Amino acid sequence: MMNVKGLISAITVIAAAVVSLASCGGKTTQQGTVNMNGSTSMQKMVEAECEVFNETYPNITASGQFTGSGAGLEAVAAGSADVGNASRALKDEEKAKGLVENIIALDGIAVVTNKNVAVDNLTTEQLAAIYTGAVSDWGAYGGESGQVVVIGREAGSGTRDAFEEILDIADKGAYAQELDSTGAVLTTVASTPNAIGYVSLDALDDSVNAVKINGVEATADNIKSGAYSLQRPFVMATRGEISEQSDAVKTWFNFLNSPEGQEVIANVGLISVK
Repeated sequence: MMNVKGLISAITVIAAAVVSLASCGGKTTQQGTVNMNGSTSMQKMVEAECEVFNETYPNITASGQFTGSGAGLEAVAAGSADVGNASRALKDEEKAKGLVENIIALDGIAVVTNKNVAVDNLTTEQLAAIYTGAVSDWGAYGGESGQVVVIGREAGSGTRDAFEEILDIADKGAYAQELDSTGAVLTTVASTPNAIGYVSLDALDDSVNAVKINGVEATADNIKSGAYSLQRPFVMATRGEISEQSDAVKTWFNFLNSPEGQEVIANVGLISVK
C-alpha cells in the first residue's frame, strides 16, 4: 500500500501534468459560449468569423442572431446576449446604459440603383434631396424621366441610422418601402425599375448599379482613405469593458484582433481598424 508521502508525491505529479496539458492545449480546453445579436449588415462577417473561431476553439460556441442593430443593443443591455452587433456608432443614451463601443471594422454604405437607371453619380446633397422627397424624378439629375422609387431600411436599422446621420436627414425620410434586411433592399432594388437603395459594401453585386458619391466610387481603398463619405463603423458592443466579460467572450475579441480574425475581415470586403 502506498504511504502518505508517496500518495502526496503522486498527486503532485498528476497535478503538474494537468497544468502542463492545459497550458499546451489552451485553445481546445477553454469552454463557454459567445451569444451575439444585432445588425443584418454584419451577418456575413459574423458568420465567417464564427466559422473560423469555432474550428479554432471547438469547446467554445460562438453564434449570432440578426435582428437589427437596435434590437441587438437592447439584448446586451438586458443581459440576454453577450455581444450586440451594431452597424453604426453607439448613441449617448446607449452608452449611458453601460454599453461599450468596440469598433471591429469599417464599412461603406453603397448607394445602388436598378439597372434601368442611367444616373451613375450623385452628390450628397442630391442624394439627400431624393431621400427626403424634394426630388422625385430621375430627369432632374440627367437620367430618363421616371418616378424615383426610394427604398431603404426599417426604423432601428444601423444602416439607416448611419445613412441618415451622414446626410443629415434623420426622421425626414420619404420611403416607398422600408425593408428589414440588407438582402431585401438589394433584391428589391434589382427587381424594381427606377429604384434606389443603400446596402453594406460587402453585399454589393452586379444585380444592381453602384452609384458614385461626389464622384467617388464605393471601394475599400476609398473608404480607408476617407475619400468616400458614406462610411460607418461596425461595432461589437459589450455591457462593460471587454476585460470584464467571460473568458469565452474575451477569447472571441482576442481572436478578432489576431491575424486569423483580421484576415476574415479583409476577405469579406471590410476595412480593418488595426
